[in-house]
Amino acid sequence: MNIPSNLKYTKEHDWLEPLGDGTYKLGITEYAQEALGDIVYVELPEVGDEISAGDTLATVESVKAVSEIAMPFDCEVLETNAELEDEPEKLNVSCYETWIAVLKIYELEEVISAEEYEELIK
Repeated sequence: MNIPSNLKYTKEHDWLEPLGDGTYKLGITEYAQEALGDIVYVELPEVGDEISAGDTLATVESVKAVSEIAMPFDCEVLETNAELEDEPEKLNVSCYETWIAVLKIYELEEVISAEEYEELIK
C-alpha cells in the first residue's frame, strides 16, 4: 500500500500536505478509498467554514457506504477542490494527487507520521 512519507496522516485515514503558514491540503488515503470502493459523490465544505475538532468537514459517498470526514482539530476551509463535484471518482484514481480542501489548521494535533500510519493500518 502506498503511504507517502512527505505527508502527515490522521487516524481517520486522511492525509495532510503542508503548504506553509499553517495551511494544508487534505485528502483521503489509499486505505480509505479502497475501503470505500467506487466513489460516486463528494459533498464539499464551504470556503470560510470554521470546523471544530470532531465536526464533519466533508462527506464521501461510494457504492458501498457514506463516510463522513471528521476533523481531529480546529480548522478553517480556505479552498475546496471543485473538480470533485463533477469527477468524484478522481479520489479512486489518484487519491494522493486529488485533494478535497485546503485548510488553515490552528493547532496541529492528532496527526501521525507515515510510519505510524503504516502501523495503524496493519
